[in-house]
Amino acid sequence: MTTRESAASEITPEVLLRAYACGIFPMAESAGDPTLFWVEPEMRGVIPLDGFRIASRLARTVRSDNFRVSVDTAFKAVIAGCAAPQPGRDDTWINKRIRDLYLGLHELGHCHSVEVWQDGDLVGGLYGVSLGRAFFGESMFHRVRDASKVALVHLVARLIAGGFELLDTQYVTEHLRRFGAVEIPRRRYRALLDKAIAGEQADFMRLPSSIGGAEALAIIAKRN
Repeated sequence: MTTRESAASEITPEVLLRAYACGIFPMAESAGDPTLFWVEPEMRGVIPLDGFRIASRLARTVRSDNFRVSVDTAFKAVIAGCAAPQPGRDDTWINKRIRDLYLGLHELGHCHSVEVWQDGDLVGGLYGVSLGRAFFGESMFHRVRDASKVALVHLVARLIAGGFELLDTQYVTEHLRRFGAVEIPRRRYRALLDKAIAGEQADFMRLPSSIGGAEALAIIAKRN
């Protein structure tokens, strides 16, 4: 289900949080389109935190610490990387309004980035929204092989350690299926969401801002 709104409509970071609490998120047709539309998929993608799968080759890459991983140190650069063209994707749904709104959420402490570095360069990462014990993954990017996958592994470790219950991926792709992503009906998703945003808040920063790959893998293995 999608609902369009005009470019003049007032969407603030606070309005955006209320939308997420209702299971709705915004998108744009393209990076150059100034308008947004609200989306509430009939089937929602989630990655169960107790069913996260890591291929053995990726686990070796994570454990090697060839990449350095940090959080919330380069949010603007990560969202810019996600908005940039990627191989096989010339355009993106992240327009200027999206970038400004999520920067506002970041400043409120409700939007976070995971950054992946190699030799001092930002080579991959992801960002998403935190609300209650739910985390809504928005987008990821990579400039070298496995960088976004490493970011996802570190994200999942951080969510488990911080007491999160729900990792929303919006949609399921073949790439995400390899990590255990599944589709669930809207009604089931809303029940999980309502439970995740009620009560005690999760803590995205319970772990240090940068941890090693072996520690991230150990946290995930203990949950699974």
